[in-house]
Amino acid sequence: MARSRSLLPVAALVGLVLLSGCAGLFGDGSVPDEQLAEDPAGASEYDWTAEPDVHMVVTENARFRAVYRINRSAQNSVQLFRRGPFGGRSPIPVSALRYRYPNGTVLDGTEFESRGGGVERTRDEVNISLPAQGDTEAGQLAFSSSSTPKQFTLPVFTEGSYEVVLPENRRVGVPPFGSVSPGGSETIRTAKDLTVVQWDEVTSDSIAVRFYLERDLYAFGGLAVIGLIAGGGGLLYYRRQITRLREQREEMGLNVDVDDDDSRRPPPGMG
Repeated sequence: MARSRSLLPVAALVGLVLLSGCAGLFGDGSVPDEQLAEDPAGASEYDWTAEPDVHMVVTENARFRAVYRINRSAQNSVQLFRRGPFGGRSPIPVSALRYRYPNGTVLDGTEFESRGGGVERTRDEVNISLPAQGDTEAGQLAFSSSSTPKQFTLPVFTEGSYEVVLPENRRVGVPPFGSVSPGGSETIRTAKDLTVVQWDEVTSDSIAVRFYLERDLYAFGGLAVIGLIAGGGGLLYYRRQITRLREQREEMGLNVDVDDDDSRRPPPGMG
C-alpha cells in the first residue's frame, strides 16, 4: 500500500506529460485568422524596401517584426521555431503574417490558403507554405513575434545578409552588457539614434544581440562608485580600529612578541 502511494506522484507527472503531448499532436494546428491579420509589431506596415535579405526591427515592448527575402527557386516553405535549452524546438508565436509578390501585391495570412499556401502550427514549429508564384523571383515573407527584454535571439531560417534594428537609445558596444553573435558584424548608428547591427552573410545556426540602455551604464557606474567609496571607508575604519587596539595593548603592557620571550623573565609588571 505504501509503495502504491509513493508511485502516485510519478504517475501524475507521466499523465501530465502525456496529456500535453496529446494536446500538441491532436490539436487542429491552426493559427487564428485575427492573429494573422494583425498590424505588424510597432508599425502599421512592414519595410519592404530594406536592402538586406533579412530585415528585423526590435520594438520597445520586447517584440519584433521581420521581413525575409525568399529565393523561390530553392525554398517554398519556412519553418519558424526557437531552440530550447536542451536542443529541442518549439513554435514561435506568429502574428501579422504577410507575403509580398515581386509585383508589389501583399497578402495577409488569411489569404495564404486561397493562393496555394498555408500556415500550420505543430509541436515543434510553425510551418509556412508560401503562396503559389508563377516565376522564380524572390518574394518576401514578413511576420511579427515576441522577443525578450535586452536580448534578441532567433534561429537563422534563411541564409543571406541580415540586419537587426534595435529600439531607440540601445547600444551593444560595452561587454558584458552588450554582445553580438555571430562575429563579422558591423554596427552603425542612424540619424534617429537607432543602433543597427548588420552582417553581409550569415551562415550560422542563429543570431543573438544583447543590448542595453545608455542610462543603464550610468546607473551601474554610479553603483560601482558608491561601492568603492563604501569599501574604502570600511577599510579605513578597519585600519583605524586595528591601530587603536594596538595602542591600547601597548598602554597595558600586553604588546609582547612571543619570539622575544626567553621563558625566564616574568611577564611585564610582575618582575
